Formats: sequence, C-alpha cells, structure tokens
Amino acid sequence: MEVIADVIDAADGQKITLLSLLDTSAAFDTVDHAILLRRLELSYGIGGTALQWLTSFLSDRTQVVAFAGQKSSSQCLLCGVPLGSV
Repeated sequence: MEVIADVIDAADGQKITLLSLLDTSAAFDTVDHAILLRRLELSYGIGGTALQWLTSFLSDRTQVVAFAGQKSSSQCLLCGVPLGSV
C-alpha cells in the first residue's frame, strides 16, 4: 500500500517513477546441499551434532511429480532447501 501511495503521490507531482522488483520466491531452489554444508562448517564454524543434524535434514530427499493421475519416478534432490525451512 505504501508503494502504491508513493507512486500516486509522484504521479500527482508530475515526477517520474521507476519501480524495480526482485522475485526471490525460488532463490533457495538452487542451493547445492554439499556447498551449503561446507560453507556452514568452514565459514560459520557449525560442526558436531548441529552439522550432523543439518546433513541428515538435507540428505536422502526425493521428489516425485504427480500430474493427471500419473507419477514420475522418484528423483534424488541434491539442491534446494525444503519448503518452510528457515
């Protein structure tokens, strides 16, 4: 609402308005698990039980696509962070 109000105010004042949008909705779909785990360990010092838990959380995940009553074969996921993860 605030952006719309700013655009309207600028238009009323005969000012040029530029709006740039960045869609990050799929930003975490490309995160490589091995790189993420290595970065967490080396750059952020996460190790031991915490790193083992994160490794377990990301390991052995699979994906199946269902469409029109048909299912694809199961594929191992090497990238992406599960939906809802913080």
